[in-house]
Amino acid sequence: MSEAVHPKARFYQGDIRDRSFIDGVFEKENIDAVIHFAANSLVGESMVNPLKYYDNNLCGTKVLLESMVAHQIDKIVFSSTAATYGEPERVPILESDKTQPTNTYGETKLSMEKMFHWTSKAHNLRFVSLRYFNACGAHESGEIGEAHNPESHLIPLILQVPNGQRDAIQVFGDDYDTKDGTCIRDYIHVTDLAQAHILAVEYLVKGNDSNIFNLGNGIGFTVNEVIETARKVTGHPIKAVTVPRRAGDPAQLIASSEKARTILGWKPQHADLEEIISSAWRWHKNHPNGYKK
Repeated sequence: MSEAVHPKARFYQGDIRDRSFIDGVFEKENIDAVIHFAANSLVGESMVNPLKYYDNNLCGTKVLLESMVAHQIDKIVFSSTAATYGEPERVPILESDKTQPTNTYGETKLSMEKMFHWTSKAHNLRFVSLRYFNACGAHESGEIGEAHNPESHLIPLILQVPNGQRDAIQVFGDDYDTKDGTCIRDYIHVTDLAQAHILAVEYLVKGNDSNIFNLGNGIGFTVNEVIETARKVTGHPIKAVTVPRRAGDPAQLIASSEKARTILGWKPQHADLEEIISSAWRWHKNHPNGYKK
C-alpha cells in the first residue's frame, strides 16, 4: 500500500514476524510510540484458516513487542475490534462487558490485547486498545479510501454494483433477530477513527495508564438499510441477493463510546450514514481499481 502513504511519512515494507526488520526500523528511527494495525482481519477466512490468523496476528505481535521491549519503546496504540465481544449481552456494548468471541479473528485480537496487558505488567509498557466497530467511508478529499484485495467490507462491496464490478450484493442471512432479519452494525468513519488514534497516543504521552476504548457511533444500521442508503446516494437500483449466514457473525454489534468521549475527548464528526456512503462513493467512483493506476 505504498501508493497511499502520506507525503511526510517514511515507508518501510516488511513482515511484522521478521524480528530483524522490526529491529532495523526501531534502530533507524527515533520512535516515541507505536500504532499497531498489522493483522489479518477477515471473519470468514479466519474460520476456515485459523492458523493463518494465529501465525500473523499473535506471532507477529509477539515479535513486535519483543523488539519494543529491547529498544525501550514503551507506548503502543492497538487496532482491536468489536469482534472481541462475540454475541453481546446487551446493546450498546460497554468495554467492561464479557468478551467471548464467536470467530477466530476476534479470538486472536482478544489474545493480542491480553499479550499487551501481561507485557505491560512485566516491562512497564503502556497500551491503548481501540475496539473498532465497522470502519468505513473515505477521506473528504476523495484521494484516500478503502482498497482491499479481496474486498470484504460491506460498503465497498455494495458500491462495486453501481461501479459495474459485480452484478449484485450478497446479504448473508435474513433470519437474524433484528427488525428486518439482517445483521446490525455500528458504522464509524475512518476520519473519526484516525482522530481517536491521535488522541490515544497523546493520552499515553501524558503518562496515563493502559486502557481500552470502544470506537463507534452508538447507532446501528441493518445490512438492508445500508444497501437502501447506497441506492439513494448512487441513484443505482443495486440488486441484492440473500445467501446463507456466515459462520461467526453476531446478529448485532453497537458500541457505547462514552468512555472514549469522556476520557480521550473524542468527538466523532461523521456519524451520518448517507455522508459516510457519499464519501466512500466519491472514492470508489474515481478509483474503481483502488490505488492501481
